[in-house]
Amino acid sequence: MQQTLAHTLICEESDTTKGGHTIHSRKKDPESLLPLTPAVFHILLALSDGERHGYGIMQEIAERTKGTVHMGPGTLYGSLKRMLSSGLIEETGEKADPQHGNERRRYYRLTGFGQRVLHAEAERLAQLVSIAQLKHVLG
Repeated sequence: MQQTLAHTLICEESDTTKGGHTIHSRKKDPESLLPLTPAVFHILLALSDGERHGYGIMQEIAERTKGTVHMGPGTLYGSLKRMLSSGLIEETGEKADPQHGNERRRYYRLTGFGQRVLHAEAERLAQLVSIAQLKHVLG
């Protein structure tokens, strides 16, 4: 059963003792979110080389896919909201954008967890492509 992106991502729990107190640490498992939706995967890829504002994410996706993927604002901002709550990305604050009349924009970047999820999804997709090649599905 596939979990939603906003679902709590606790897969491993360990106890350590520090100064006589037990500390419960929870570790997020990147594979608990797989497979990602195409929108989330494209957003993570767009943020993989640095922070961007929402419109910049849409532009990066359109450019990288040569216009074959168009992400509208509803999909983008809905996905960003869920990704923020899941800890995949974080806001880096608002900054003036000189390319758009110094309009203030919210910027986003990957978290360490987001980078691990992106890597896990890329590995999963690479395995699928390898299987498709072995089965002579690809030219």
